[in-house]
Amino acid sequence: MCGRYTLRTHLNQLLQLYAAQSQVEWEPRYNIAPTQQVAAVRSIPDSTSRELVLLRWGLVPAWADDLKIGNHMINARAETLAEKPSFKTALRRRRCLVLADGFYEWRQEGKIKQPLFIRMKDAKPFAFAGLWERWTKSGTPIETCTIITTNANTLMSELHDRMPVILSQAAADIWLDQDIEQPEPLLSLLGPYPDDEMEAYPVSTLVNSPKNESSECIVPIASE
Repeated sequence: MCGRYTLRTHLNQLLQLYAAQSQVEWEPRYNIAPTQQVAAVRSIPDSTSRELVLLRWGLVPAWADDLKIGNHMINARAETLAEKPSFKTALRRRRCLVLADGFYEWRQEGKIKQPLFIRMKDAKPFAFAGLWERWTKSGTPIETCTIITTNANTLMSELHDRMPVILSQAAADIWLDQDIEQPEPLLSLLGPYPDDEMEAYPVSTLVNSPKNESSECIVPIASE
């Protein structure tokens, strides 16, 4: 799964990397948590352009009666996207890239859950495969998103049986292609990312609380 992550990369670099335009502001984040605003790239309807927007993490389907449903929909399993009512329409029409440069997972060590920080070996930013929705039942439209998960690669399997779907640059372009609505070519993108390009190291338990938001969250600590 994916329940906490980072995005410290400068906004201009992200806009260039994903060929997007934006009016938003973004400060470096070290401990992004569910229900918070996240940076995402999506295609602009009836256009070849892309925009970087802020979405609430935790997808709320348009038909939902309560915003709180999003608290339980921060992740979506790749294997059931095309079947579940909560996701199947968004899979066809409302796909996005949730931008990140690292994420956290926890390993049980005795009575302690040790957090680990996972990133690319070259420390570059990357994109999670995501879906977004617009919820209007509160009066003011609220746009929300979810991060798609898949089976863990070898690196991640030591921590969890699931991992977020990370898209290569080429896969990201396909994921945002508005001409593709059939699920088959999209679902084929949602496998585990190559583990030889990733690394993980233990970090402070500061990250356990979303109230802690500083660079200390990603500082390596000595493993026992």
